Amino acid sequence: MEIRLATTEDIEGIRALMRKYHRDTISDEDRPDGFVTTAITDEQLTELIEKERGVTIIAEPVEGGTDRVLGFCFAAPWEFWTAWPLFRHMIDIIPDYEFEGKRLVVSDSYQYGPVCIDRSIRGTGAFADLFYASLAQFRGRFPVMLTFVNRINGRSENAHNNKARMETVGTFDFGDNHYFLMGIRTDAADSYTRKFIV
Repeated sequence: MEIRLATTEDIEGIRALMRKYHRDTISDEDRPDGFVTTAITDEQLTELIEKERGVTIIAEPVEGGTDRVLGFCFAAPWEFWTAWPLFRHMIDIIPDYEFEGKRLVVSDSYQYGPVCIDRSIRGTGAFADLFYASLAQFRGRFPVMLTFVNRINGRSENAHNNKARMETVGTFDFGDNHYFLMGIRTDAADSYTRKFIV
């Protein structure tokens, strides 16, 4: 397995993994272990891959075929996310929060997520490897990465607090859902000591 930036050839594999673990299509068996909520079109996904270089994946080579995608995470500047009402709301409220004693600034941060790991490699350290590989991609562009976690998604909250060592900046509501706002400095990627999957 390897962790790398996605190409458009990986879109089908990303889609397959997203269908497996998306809130609208996940099996009842898998739902308690977490789910993805963001919907994205092929056009948006292509832009995220080609223009933003914001899709990091865990890929398993398949002999004579396209790599199997076992994990993915998305990340991009806030401008990319303005098509989604939830992210527009986040852009509006970010200046209301502080991180490490300083008021958050939209232009100094970017949005990460969703992230998804196939059940077959959970518990192997793959989540942290993928998280920090993605963080490293943006380390030279922004000082702070932000994300949100639905407060009913306990597995995701645990992973981001304990494995990714993110700080809960605060909470916010949107629609009928309640979220944690979380942040981390991108230079935290420099201190990640586990070797990325190769």
